[in-house]
Amino acid sequence: MALLEWNDRLSVNIREIDDQHKKLVDMVNRLHSAMKEGKADAIVMQIVEEMKKYAASHFATEERHMKTHGYPDYPAHKSEHDKFVAKVVAVEQDLKSGKCAMSMDILNFLSNWLVNHIKGTDKKYSPFLNKAGVV
Repeated sequence: MALLEWNDRLSVNIREIDDQHKKLVDMVNRLHSAMKEGKADAIVMQIVEEMKKYAASHFATEERHMKTHGYPDYPAHKSEHDKFVAKVVAVEQDLKSGKCAMSMDILNFLSNWLVNHIKGTDKKYSPFLNKAGVV
């Protein structure tokens, strides 16, 4: 069973961003599966690295739309993105150095942050960008 399930409550009504969110949900689920199946640390690290890179690309897409259309909460939204990337980089470094192992706590942080960010912060820009013609 998947840790996260995509549903319409997670949609921001912007196809490009919804598709990216679906991919991030899939990555969290792949990470969860790899952990449950006891996959090698190298596989888990590969997924974490992929997730970090994809999240940065996704954040750039959101931020480009917000800047292009003058979204007023852009600075606060970007700050959330920056904090998430910093946390993932720190976790990645700790995993690589052996300071910590991939755990359900880390996985829960990633999944909870993603869902809460979409339902809270991302849903706020949705009407603004939809009104500007971003769908």
